[in-house]
Amino acid sequence: MSAIASVRAARLQRRKERTALPWGSPAVYFVALVVVALMLVPIAYIIIGGFRTNSQITVDPAGLPNPWNVQNYITVLTGGVFWAQVGNSLIAALGTTIGAVGLGLAASYVLARYEFKGRGALYALFAAGLMFPITVAITPLYIVVRNLGLTNSLAGVIIPQIAFALPTTIIILVPFLRAIPDELQEAAFIDGCSRLGFFWRMVLRLSLPGVITVGILAFIGSWNSYLLPLFILNDQSTYTLPLGVQAFSSQYSSDTAQVLAFTSLSMIPALVFFSFFERRIVGGLTGAVKG
Repeated sequence: MSAIASVRAARLQRRKERTALPWGSPAVYFVALVVVALMLVPIAYIIIGGFRTNSQITVDPAGLPNPWNVQNYITVLTGGVFWAQVGNSLIAALGTTIGAVGLGLAASYVLARYEFKGRGALYALFAAGLMFPITVAITPLYIVVRNLGLTNSLAGVIIPQIAFALPTTIIILVPFLRAIPDELQEAAFIDGCSRLGFFWRMVLRLSLPGVITVGILAFIGSWNSYLLPLFILNDQSTYTLPLGVQAFSSQYSSDTAQVLAFTSLSMIPALVFFSFFERRIVGGLTGAVKG
């Protein structure tokens, strides 16, 4: 009986250890809540501020709308400027995503699956691209785009964004492609599958989590891009949403409530897109680390 009692006591102790919170967890949760609040409060203020009038913002800047006013959002949504800029941002983001994923997947496949001289140096060159943000190269990049005659065009934004998205794309995709067993490739060749056939039929399917991850990162990076469009685009008809927010804020600087409504509407697509694909991003990055 004593042995049975001791076994039960040991099991109960282990169960308590599994369910009990470790020391310091309340402090960690508190810090996490503070960080989340610091990130969400400004966003909530902008969104709620769009439902207020200018007089309400002047009298009580931190108060809630009383009454709630939807006219600011209706004015922005019924205007053609906002939707034109949404379309420009969508074209730039889709073009960047397709180019970065297509070129990055092809380059990653070669770096991961083929042995050749200089492979390590080439991979290191792409990795070094992570250390050079677009802010460092913006002046020579603008000169190159101008000499190519691509200023005031979305192509002048898409092509550099593809180039700067390639390092991240390749760094994430190479581990996925290296993790594909060589035996699988040999079996496909024995069955008469060509190298291109193996790439389209097997590699794309097996690396799909990584492809989705880099596609999402490229899309969001292009959607939120501000500095490059600021230098390349001077015609308001080609403005993307980040530039549109800046131009709208300057044009309607006296109408604070409408500026807040325009700003909140420009943020919502990226927030929804990122929230919807958050698990895909985390899962893809986890797979890249494991690979």
